[in-house]
Order: sequence, then structure tokens, then C-alpha cells
Amino acid sequence: MSVKIEVVKIEVPEGTNVIIGQSHFIKTTEDIYEALVTSVPNIKFGFAFCEASGDRLVRVEGNDEELKKLASEMALKIGAGHSFIIYLKNAWPINVLNALKNVSEVTTIYCATANPVQVIVAETDQGRAILGVVDGFKPVGVEKEEDIRKRREFLRKIGYKLK
Repeated sequence: MSVKIEVVKIEVPEGTNVIIGQSHFIKTTEDIYEALVTSVPNIKFGFAFCEASGDRLVRVEGNDEELKKLASEMALKIGAGHSFIIYLKNAWPINVLNALKNVSEVTTIYCATANPVQVIVAETDQGRAILGVVDGFKPVGVEKEEDIRKRREFLRKIGYKLK
């Protein structure tokens, strides 16, 4: 038996965020749809889920055709059983992650980001699995006082901390 390792580059268009995870049941598709639309008014999203048995189709839901198409293309590229990918607009992952984690079928969230993403996939004679993700780039140093000030100002500017 052999294992082939592949790096799958995930497209993350400007103005979108991506969430990649794993679940375990076809019901996931509708439950994640409901979790997203009830979390953020005016959210736009596309969601794709790779079935691991039965028809073994990429199941797709969402309320934005462009994001649904992108999610289905990227899910097919990853091709790992029970994996899913969500593209978001008009919302941040922080707005939906707790709702997603509370979907009873969701087993893992690998990443939630607007950074460039690579998915490390293993393939055996049985199928494919996500080994992990590369989210963004490696650090170049440790923050200094000026960096701390900028970080804190940014969080207040976007409304996530009190003035």
C-alpha cells in the first residue's frame, strides 16, 4: 500500500473568507446552510461537502451562485471524504464559527481565513484525506510595542473592541 501526498492550492478571492472542515453525514449540507443564514443578516456564502460513501457526490448549498461554484470546484480538487469548504462574503469567520462548531455533524475545523491557503492531502488506494492546511505565511518576528499599539487600534477601528 502506498500514500501519495499532494498540496492543493485553494483560491481565496479578494473580499472573501474561506472555512475548511470535516463532517460526517449528508445532513451536514442543510444544517450548515441553516447555521450560516441564521448567524449573520445579509451573509453571502457557498458551501460544498464531499460525500465519502453512497453516491459520493459533492453536495452544494448557499445563497450566492459564484461562491457556490467556487466552493464546489475547490471541494472537488480537495476530494477528501467528508471534507467541506465554505466561502463567505458580508461576514467574518468569527461571526459564524461557534454556530458551525455547534452543528452536530461537524467534527473538525481546519482553518478560517482570508489568507492564501494550501491543503495537504494524502491519497491511498481507498481515498483521500486532509492531513492539514497551510494558512498564510510563516512569521518574520515577534511584535514590538509599536506593533501592539497598531493591533489594538485596528481591533477598535473595526469595532471588535471598545474604544
